Amino acid sequence: MEELLQIAQRKGCKAEVFFSEGHSDIVSFEDSKLKNIDSKILSGVGLRIIKDNKQGFAYTRNLLDKEELVNNALESLKGGVDGLFDFPLTCNLKVLDTYSPEIEQISNNLLVEECKRICDIILQKVTCQINITAQKTISSLRLINTHGTDLFLQSSSYALSTEMLYPYTSASLYRVITGKSFKKADDEYIDFLSNNYKLSLNEVKARSGKMKVLFLPETLYVLLWRLQTAASSSSLYQNISPLAGKIGEKVFDEKFSVFNDPLNDSLPGARAFDDEGVQCRQFPIVEEGIFKNFYYDLYFAEKLKTDSTGNGFRGGISSKPAPSLKHIYVKPGDKTFSEIIASIDEGIIVGGALGAHSGNIPNGDFSIGISPAIYIKDGIIIGNVKDAMAAGNIYETLNNIIAIENKTYLSHGGNCPSILFNDINVIIK
Repeated sequence: MEELLQIAQRKGCKAEVFFSEGHSDIVSFEDSKLKNIDSKILSGVGLRIIKDNKQGFAYTRNLLDKEELVNNALESLKGGVDGLFDFPLTCNLKVLDTYSPEIEQISNNLLVEECKRICDIILQKVTCQINITAQKTISSLRLINTHGTDLFLQSSSYALSTEMLYPYTSASLYRVITGKSFKKADDEYIDFLSNNYKLSLNEVKARSGKMKVLFLPETLYVLLWRLQTAASSSSLYQNISPLAGKIGEKVFDEKFSVFNDPLNDSLPGARAFDDEGVQCRQFPIVEEGIFKNFYYDLYFAEKLKTDSTGNGFRGGISSKPAPSLKHIYVKPGDKTFSEIIASIDEGIIVGGALGAHSGNIPNGDFSIGISPAIYIKDGIIIGNVKDAMAAGNIYETLNNIIAIENKTYLSHGGNCPSILFNDINVIIK
């Protein structure tokens, strides 16, 4: 990596070298039977350069010719991408506990046994197709630049996802367990899946119209995706953010608070620095309904004449950093999941979302298929509804919060609770 910097410097460039490596063991069960055991090792190097106020980028999975990689980055300068910012000098970061040595003791046999144990317990409660994936990952990255930054991170993670499929459909109820090392699925996890699946198994009829809708932590990303887009410095720079000029204003329900929380090392994926070497920090995006902050990487911070917030992350070795909220935390409320269900006279649980990309995302619009659409009547789950859709706009939906669950769960959208909304338009064929 140091040699890459030296070559780039000799060619008159400021440079940043990003190295990433990951080793994963993955066990998958299909219909409660072992389907596959797989191991993956991925590594690569990304080189970003700045020369004559232009930015170049190249990457490789196999660093056989360092000169060629630098020359490829130089060639990309012809694209004319602005490079008016400078790479940071970063040191004296907060020390985080991101790696558990116990991860090394997790064998494939242990992953298989845990998946089988979960299947056996659930099948004693209800008959269904169960698919489970369990994965352990050890990853590391190193980032150096010509400004003197030299940072290293080693991380460990364990994740198990259980999905229970509804008969003759691809719809499923699912939940994920995560940690820095192995976590045995407890009774609460298994009961949530088996009990709610069993209650919602029968197909029922329901009316269309505005009603109460409960987004699970696993589906809340539909709304958070629109919020992230609006709060991104990229949207602000392109003048497409509905939140432009609204810092300090109440935009959402006062029960709603969202934070950038990268320093919480009780969870896997904690970071003291982003993929550009900028120090990460916790800060609110929305606090008690008030919009507080946009988030920035180096590129858009320079464009908008401010500082990076430490939110420049890559989608992988093959991409340059871009503004990204990788560590969303939605503040929990004061109601248990059971209390929220009992409070619903009539409504739908969004168990899965189809077409989450549909609608004008920067504007906050959403239109999703709900699969499964779990139906609640008089405080009780009585079945599931076929061919249901929900549509709305987050600037209305997030102002109609009835209740927020008192626990959070790490899922695709972040560390989130379930949230119950009022008056969401639901269409049922």
